[in-house]
Amino acid sequence: MADYRAPLREMNFLLHEVFAADELWARLPGLDGAVDRETADAILEEMAKLAANTLDPINRSGDEEGCQWQDGVVTTPEGFVEAYNTFCEGGWGALVGNPQYGGMGMPKMLGAQMEEMINAANISFALYPVLTAGACLALDAHGSEELKQRYLPKMYEGTWSGAMDLTEPHAGTDLGIIRTKAEPQADGSYKITGNKIFITGGDHDLTENIIHLVLAKLPDAPKGPKGISLFLVPKYLVNEDGSVGERNAVSCGSIEHKMGIKASATCAMNYDGAKGWLVGELNKGLAAMFTMMNYERLGVGIQGLGASERSYQNAVEYARERIQSRSPAGAQQPDKAADPILVHPDVRRMLLTQKALIGGGRALSTYVAQWLDIAKFGAGEGEEKQKADAMVALLTPVAKAFFTDKGLECTVLGQQVFGGHGYIREWGQEQLVRDVRITQIYEGTNGIQALDLIGRKTVANKGAYFNLFADDVQQFIDAQANNGEMAEFIQPLSTELQRLRDVTARVLAAAQEDPNAPGAASVEYLHLFGYVAYAYMWARIAATALPQTGADSFYAGQVKTARFFFARLLPQTRALAESIDAGSATLMDLEAELF
Repeated sequence: MADYRAPLREMNFLLHEVFAADELWARLPGLDGAVDRETADAILEEMAKLAANTLDPINRSGDEEGCQWQDGVVTTPEGFVEAYNTFCEGGWGALVGNPQYGGMGMPKMLGAQMEEMINAANISFALYPVLTAGACLALDAHGSEELKQRYLPKMYEGTWSGAMDLTEPHAGTDLGIIRTKAEPQADGSYKITGNKIFITGGDHDLTENIIHLVLAKLPDAPKGPKGISLFLVPKYLVNEDGSVGERNAVSCGSIEHKMGIKASATCAMNYDGAKGWLVGELNKGLAAMFTMMNYERLGVGIQGLGASERSYQNAVEYARERIQSRSPAGAQQPDKAADPILVHPDVRRMLLTQKALIGGGRALSTYVAQWLDIAKFGAGEGEEKQKADAMVALLTPVAKAFFTDKGLECTVLGQQVFGGHGYIREWGQEQLVRDVRITQIYEGTNGIQALDLIGRKTVANKGAYFNLFADDVQQFIDAQANNGEMAEFIQPLSTELQRLRDVTARVLAAAQEDPNAPGAASVEYLHLFGYVAYAYMWARIAATALPQTGADSFYAGQVKTARFFFARLLPQTRALAESIDAGSATLMDLEAELF
């Protein structure tokens, strides 16, 4: 397996040249000069070292050893405790945290690049700090001042970690039917009783305490999702002086034996009258949890992106070194028995597909992070913030599902480049395929993301959120109208944007008559949206790179990859549109007994 090397050139190109991040940061009042280009570059360089030198070396060994559970105690693989301590000593868990409680207050545009690196180097490891960051976000947004003062500093510094406890054996997507109970106590706390499953980082040996955010219902709560509340339940109770006290009545009953991410502890958690505290308002826990869920969904998308980058690096190195057969155009290395497989068109197809999907995905993750930063650090509650909130809501399911669907595609393509060597343990490709597979499932399956995009984010507001995105793309198209060099990208982008507009209008119309129409269109619609969003990203990349192609081969490579995307990948939108237009009839007409 190739040693992981963070793609710093690509990241810096996107941040500073395509998106002019330093200019955005300078004008956002909430950042108040906290970060500039020099600071951002230094942060990324240090994280690149940590990812390559500390996290990558324990990735395979962590998969081989896995987490262990014995008598209620969970231990992580060898080297994980030391790596986690190194991670925390660098302050990485506090990078995007609230400075009022010990965070660094850095923008998400920077945090997204950091997350890609740690996920590319070691997805299992990355889950522990990323889940903690999400828990911090929810607590910071909805917790009382007392809870924030007590828990956030320790969580930011990494002494304590966080976990998100939603799923129950009978309740996954439909959280409205959860059974975990919360009973009010005289001291203002609640007694939490119930069972949760599939809890990432529910127990482990990396931190002295684990802070669970648990969904539960009061005995008299309304039925369904409107009766869910959110509670903070620590593994160990916290004394008045902030030190760790006695064990709470929460325990890990077992860990799952999984297809991948084996060094991440996925736990079944038991709450036997555990002491917890309300986060936010009663019966509004789902909204509070979704503050964390939306963060995690972008983070899961970035896991798919990181795995894709790792797969690509492995496959490129192999394709350059593996000699097999001669080039169709004649021997390229006549002094050797055969040519490197990189000369073969189909190998190039597989590598370029990965490169194009990774480049588009990295740009889109940066674009979504840009809107997150505007929403968080912008001034007041004005029109720009409202637009940013809407754009984040619209694009989050696209980022989660499209990045991870393409993540599996990229890791399988990388495996295919290796041929038989990709199927055996030695080269590491089969681990990537196993690890990335979960990203299409957890934090809301990709089918649920597609329903969210078409239902809540499009049909429910009659296309208002969609129109914001379409207008943003159209403004770019209009700005490039007189740039002859960009015509090869702008003309197809304009065509594809109109295709997406037309399909959206037809789905909106169909939804008025057919309740199954949105669900029937959902997955293909999300993929259509994803390809058009990537086309927008690649057009922006091309617009930045074209004037500089003569000066640096990097820019020429960006333009040539953009051409590949437009010529070989973007045409898939036509088939997706036809599938969407077919409607729901063929899906719903088959009687249940005939399946």
